[in-house]
Amino acid sequence: MPVVNKDKFIVYQVFTRLFGNQCATNKFYGSMEENGCGKFNDITETALIALKDFGITHVWYTGVLEHATLTDYSEFGINADHPLIVKGKAGSPYAVKDYYDVDPDLAVDVNKRMEEFEQLVTRTHGQDLKVIIDFIPNHVARQYHSNVRALGVKDFGEDDDTTVSFRPENNFYYIPNHDFVVPEGHKPPVDITAPYHERPAKATGNDVFQAQPSQYDWYETIKLNYGVDYQNGGLRYFDPIPSTWLKMYDILRFWTENGVDGFRCDMAEMVPAEFWAWVIPEIKKLKESVIFIAEIYNPAEYHHYIKTGKFDYLYDKVGLYNTLRSLIEGNGTVENITKIWQQESGDISENMLRFLENHDEQRIASRYFAGDPWAAVPAMTLSATLHTGPLMIYFGQELGVNPVEAEGFQGEDGRTTIFDYWGVTEFQQWVNGGKFDLEKLNADQKKLRAFYETLNRFVRENEAVYAGSFYDLQYVNVDGQSQNYDKRLQYSYLRFTDDQKLLFIYNFDKEKTVETSIKIPQDAWANFLKLGNTAAYRLKPVFPSFLPSPSLRTNEITSTGVQVGLLPNSVSVFEIEAK
Repeated sequence: MPVVNKDKFIVYQVFTRLFGNQCATNKFYGSMEENGCGKFNDITETALIALKDFGITHVWYTGVLEHATLTDYSEFGINADHPLIVKGKAGSPYAVKDYYDVDPDLAVDVNKRMEEFEQLVTRTHGQDLKVIIDFIPNHVARQYHSNVRALGVKDFGEDDDTTVSFRPENNFYYIPNHDFVVPEGHKPPVDITAPYHERPAKATGNDVFQAQPSQYDWYETIKLNYGVDYQNGGLRYFDPIPSTWLKMYDILRFWTENGVDGFRCDMAEMVPAEFWAWVIPEIKKLKESVIFIAEIYNPAEYHHYIKTGKFDYLYDKVGLYNTLRSLIEGNGTVENITKIWQQESGDISENMLRFLENHDEQRIASRYFAGDPWAAVPAMTLSATLHTGPLMIYFGQELGVNPVEAEGFQGEDGRTTIFDYWGVTEFQQWVNGGKFDLEKLNADQKKLRAFYETLNRFVRENEAVYAGSFYDLQYVNVDGQSQNYDKRLQYSYLRFTDDQKLLFIYNFDKEKTVETSIKIPQDAWANFLKLGNTAAYRLKPVFPSFLPSPSLRTNEITSTGVQVGLLPNSVSVFEIEAK
């Protein structure tokens, strides 16, 4: 009977505003009317079937919650936002204006926006896909106000004492007797007809406790108070349970009861782990299967937020992403991969969500990263197969999306905009007027997408990957033990269960073909793989079958190792099978 592992799922991050937008105008700082905007309804059953067939298990709908924007929805009872505290025309999805509402940009009928979201959840579940949305706990938009919260639910700051900088019962931090001052250098793309007033000033979302943040701060947001007095040594006041904790529980309960299966928690490490340790088990009492994914950038806090904070998964950005990015760019060393599993996340590897793109990072194909989407094939394979934890793909990554224009607030920086209305050209070719097919893709895009689809299926169908153990082979192959094996650029490991044994070999050298051998030590062979005489076994290539890959000089396994020729920037996987 096959081994199963709930952790090896595949997340597809959809930037909802951009996903279904077919408008090709792409005017710098264009309005929604000029540049278009994707809707919940654009993510049709056809689209979801295509994602399911692609191998996806979870869809992260990014930017669902109502957030600050320069698009005027006042006729629908939604307060307009002041341009001096909004980034971009569409606004940042991480400057939430109402936790209980969805972004009106995403609705065909603004008055039925929640109904349209609920229909998307139903469609997604209809394809046996799970729904993940953002939960932004650390900060809110400067003009936060919930119009649709339930009767009896008090808004953030409603009962605050604004005469003091900190009070455990307050929802915000204040700079008493000071006006908020808009940072120098911020130039909105629309005319300013009146000044912005905020008195007393509230602390800014990235822990700026002064009346005027800089233009590089998260000045469009205000910091939420979880009972930590940051300006007095971080003293903590968690008993009685702070007001912000209780309000956040109500919000998470609201979305869980509305069909959401998981939450990607923005900047979770800026919220005390004690809050998560309390709220996550409480939400799981409502729905045991709901998952929590933490965005955390401090490896020293990884274990704390898993063990104490009760998170299911963490972003593996600082560890594996940064290491692989350096290798893709022709720098770095694979020695850091061994350090990551040994010193940082080896015992929580099943909790690490691996990726090479998301909304915060530069696109692989951009000139700021690899300049070629194919350069990431070995690194993406390693991300997917190193351990049993989940994998994430950003929409359009599989098509080689390459942002080359300044779209608005972000400028031209190799990222797909999260602040402005835009059409993603390469992705629009796949959307193809709602067909969601390969008709308009060029040959290279079809081949790249086929690689990602093959990888998705490979990790879900091979139990050595989705549920197997890991054995690093570096220590028996480096430092001259295997001729021509460069400890900085070649990497190999075993993944195995009782029923399946796989050998993974990588060459991150971008220019050289390497003739070498891969040794499997007797200890691994006998005590981990639990196999007999090597002469009774051979190697069978199993992935990737349609790309250039290392070639076996023989499929025999000998005492000197497996003889291979490693092509530049390549990966290959072999199954160890009985003759």
